[in-house]
Amino acid sequence: MFITFSDDFSFFKRPPAKVCILDSWDNLTFHLERACPALKHMTISLPLTASDDAQRHFSLSDFDFQLPPELIAQHPAAERSSSKLLDGRGTAPVDRIFKALPSLMNPGDLLVFNDTQVVKARIFGEKSTGGKVELLIERVLPGHQVVAHMKVSKKPLIGGVLYMGKDEKSGAPGFTATLTGRWPDEKGALFCFSLSDEPHALMAQYGHVPLPPYIERLYDGSASETDIAEDERRYQTVFARSPGAVAAPTAALHFDDALLAQLKDVGVQTASVTLHVGAGTFQPVKTENIAEHTMHREWYDVPERTQQALYECRARGGKVWAVGTTSVRTLESWAKSGQAQGDTQIFITPGFEFQWVDCLITNFHLPKSTLMMLVSALAGYDRVMALYAHAIEQRYRFFSYGDAMLLKRAA
Repeated sequence: MFITFSDDFSFFKRPPAKVCILDSWDNLTFHLERACPALKHMTISLPLTASDDAQRHFSLSDFDFQLPPELIAQHPAAERSSSKLLDGRGTAPVDRIFKALPSLMNPGDLLVFNDTQVVKARIFGEKSTGGKVELLIERVLPGHQVVAHMKVSKKPLIGGVLYMGKDEKSGAPGFTATLTGRWPDEKGALFCFSLSDEPHALMAQYGHVPLPPYIERLYDGSASETDIAEDERRYQTVFARSPGAVAAPTAALHFDDALLAQLKDVGVQTASVTLHVGAGTFQPVKTENIAEHTMHREWYDVPERTQQALYECRARGGKVWAVGTTSVRTLESWAKSGQAQGDTQIFITPGFEFQWVDCLITNFHLPKSTLMMLVSALAGYDRVMALYAHAIEQRYRFFSYGDAMLLKRAA
């Protein structure tokens, strides 16, 4: 990072990150002014570049930060578009409200949404021995087959039958799930089950919204009806239409019908991709050497009409705005593989060369997560860490039900 001044001379070059950790732009200005009082009369500019990130070695601990637990949002904002929006595109952070987004975009720009729909994939049940079991259905396969995470004290044997859900009137199990093996192979971390009826219908009847583990809800009969109703409505985008996700594309939760209409009125185009967000998005990175991390597998689709919209946006000189990291991963998976549909395990870290995304609307992510690495790759590591420090200082709300930030691709 270079600090440049109005009389166009370079003051100093940033030392290695472990030496120069500053918790906000205000703190940066404070320390510089202490070192040189004349700086009060000069203009400080932080260039939008991440060119040195590609040569720098990052470890897992580089993406850590201390978050006060009270900043983890447990409920959404009263209105979708009333959340705060941290605009991190310029030389200093700007605190805005999300509904101001139309004024920040230009006619001809393209917003790319993820139209996946969250399904009620979390289902409770029992083994034949009476032991408690919980399934989180990750993927629906042909022939009433599903792929799921299983939480149980002792795993059943192949062929074992689980009794899932509960009939509200009789109290009897709602359906059965027979374990047929692991997935995607015999050493896979997930399990394959054969259900006694059509999976989507069973999830709709007996399932619960699969909220992230940091949102404190208990759907074992103790959750309030108000919380359940709120989560079913608000942990879903207004344009969701492709069932299959076990986690919401949370940046898109801030959009409501009125905001979408305003964006259309100012000439902003929209397009959709699909990426069925899996539970792996919440799995921690366990290796300090991030290159050793294996990404989870998720299914995506870039329809032909969206491909055409992207090419037309480029041709007219518009910017491509990805709504959420799932849209980023979808677009860049297509660019990297040449496949418009399939499974992706793309892992985006600093130094990644983006092909499609110019700007990103995203929520605030967990420390040491692959999503922290993704946003750092797009906007630059130092910039992102400073923005997070500003967000904490200004009491932004974090994670799925929290506030949003706006980034642009660094030079």
